[in-house]
Amino acid sequence: MAVTFSDLHTEAGLKSLEAFLSGKTYISGDQITKDDVKVYAAVLDQPSADLYPTASKWYGCVASKLASSFPGQAVGVSIAVQATSAEAAPVKEAAKEPAAAAAADDDDDDLDLFGDETEEEKKAAEARDQAKASTKKKESGKSSVLMDVKPWDDETDMKKLEEAVRSVEIPGLLWGASKLVPVGYGIKKMTIMLTIVDDLVSVDDLIEERLTVEPINEYVQSCDIVAFNKI
Repeated sequence: MAVTFSDLHTEAGLKSLEAFLSGKTYISGDQITKDDVKVYAAVLDQPSADLYPTASKWYGCVASKLASSFPGQAVGVSIAVQATSAEAAPVKEAAKEPAAAAAADDDDDDLDLFGDETEEEKKAAEARDQAKASTKKKESGKSSVLMDVKPWDDETDMKKLEEAVRSVEIPGLLWGASKLVPVGYGIKKMTIMLTIVDDLVSVDDLIEERLTVEPINEYVQSCDIVAFNKI
């Protein structure tokens, strides 16, 4: 049975992870799996050992096993972004980026770099549809969205891609923190947080009418909603 984690950049999300890992070594069994790598990539930094001892121990164990897959000497790289909301989470150091690469590199002959839609993504889509149906409320609600922005190839300038995405300014839209995540074959995708006012911004329209049309589609191949949560 699929397990869903949300808001792992928040205290509530880390508490749910801590509770789930109680009595467990890994997310889905006694050995590290792609489930661990996926959750690891969503946690922005190692949880506090005082507040979340089980989650902190799990995080360190996964980091250690992933590090052995990348024996090269890291010099230490960080990605600086300007957060547009007080709730925006800090960008994780780029040293964590190999986590998503390990999940994507399941089959060297598989050219479907971004994989099939997961249960979590399907649930995010359902939540997005439900949010649309609630627009009759008098007071506008807000939603927190986690989006994957995918380039055309490994030669795409990811700095210009981010600048192009952030150049989209519409009422009710606030861009948040972002990070680059390897997906395989030298290609990286950008994962970015955004906050929207539900009555003013449709994420589907944002993608179809602004992010994947000229001139931004010079850098952006496609966009996917990873998580959609009401605030």
